Amino acid sequence: MFLKTLELRHFRNYETQRVEFTAPKTILLGENAQGKSNLLESVELLATLKSHRTSRDRDLIQDGFATAHISAEVRRDVSYADLAITLREKGRRTVARSGEKLRRQLDFLGALNAVQFSSLDLDLVRGGPGVRRVWLDTLLTQLEPVYAYILGQYQQALKQRNALLKQDDRTPDAAQLALWDAQLAALGTRVIRRRSRGLARLVPIAQYWHSAISGKTENLVLQYAPNVPLTEDDPQVIQAAFLEKIQQRAIAEQHQHTSLVGPHRDDIDFTINDTPARQYGSQGQQRTLVLALKLAELELIETVVGEPPLLLLDDVLAELDLKRQNQLLEAIGDRFQTLITTTHLGAFDADWLQRSQICTVQAGQIMTDPKHNRHNTTPL
Repeated sequence: MFLKTLELRHFRNYETQRVEFTAPKTILLGENAQGKSNLLESVELLATLKSHRTSRDRDLIQDGFATAHISAEVRRDVSYADLAITLREKGRRTVARSGEKLRRQLDFLGALNAVQFSSLDLDLVRGGPGVRRVWLDTLLTQLEPVYAYILGQYQQALKQRNALLKQDDRTPDAAQLALWDAQLAALGTRVIRRRSRGLARLVPIAQYWHSAISGKTENLVLQYAPNVPLTEDDPQVIQAAFLEKIQQRAIAEQHQHTSLVGPHRDDIDFTINDTPARQYGSQGQQRTLVLALKLAELELIETVVGEPPLLLLDDVLAELDLKRQNQLLEAIGDRFQTLITTTHLGAFDADWLQRSQICTVQAGQIMTDPKHNRHNTTPL
């Protein structure tokens, strides 16, 4: 797939901006806080309907305006799509595909696939479980867009159950709570099974890349750590274990007024040479792990959807040493359309620069410098 054009109106610090992508790689060059990351964020929204930087649409809208618009033209192997998102300071966002306003946002997913890699992704290793859950859920949504609906159903049931547990100075009605227990277990089982199967597909790819990047000196183990015991991939067995654990934690839940059982408390364990990466991994080991995960995401999405996704690299070269920079750039090649932000061009060799479209970003304005764009290549 290839992102041909991107147009932003009142998005972050962009008033009105249109970019036409003309090469397999686009380097966004500029100082910090000029809008480079904002552009990548808009592409991330087109791919996942989410931003890893904020959960509030009003944060994405330029100051002084009530709405923001993102639109793009995407070419795929056998199709072509115009995508559009309208964000509102008040009220729900709307999405359109090829000029048709969609009633369900779920139907928007899948037209564009992208993997985002930023300096914030180091939190995958050293951050809390919530960071890892969001990472895995975002990946699964791109592999199987219906997962967004399944996860949304679970989160809604969780919200309703928590509301029942939060009633002040009242013991929740036993019959009503039992109904929500059953709902939570049924919906949570669907989430657990998909997380388990998705991670199982990713693990061998990530292990391959990790071995290659570390020079075969380190052994990576990724293990799903579900909050509900997962002994086999049988929905009835998982639901029974779910309900049993709810009964075990019933007194604690009523005391804490919140649900303590379910995939909203899952985690993913990373170990390197039998050592927990979060606690004992060096910065170099943590960077190698995250780089391996991102390369594995790219490969898995390409396998599942049948086309290579976009790669969004947000100021990550500065986080990697020269060896890892070279391994990343070599792995990308021309296989993936890549948008990469940087404050200088020193990390790129002459071949990369020749085959790249270079855009300067300054104060929400994007300019293509002809002297930097003499590449003899055509879009993917």
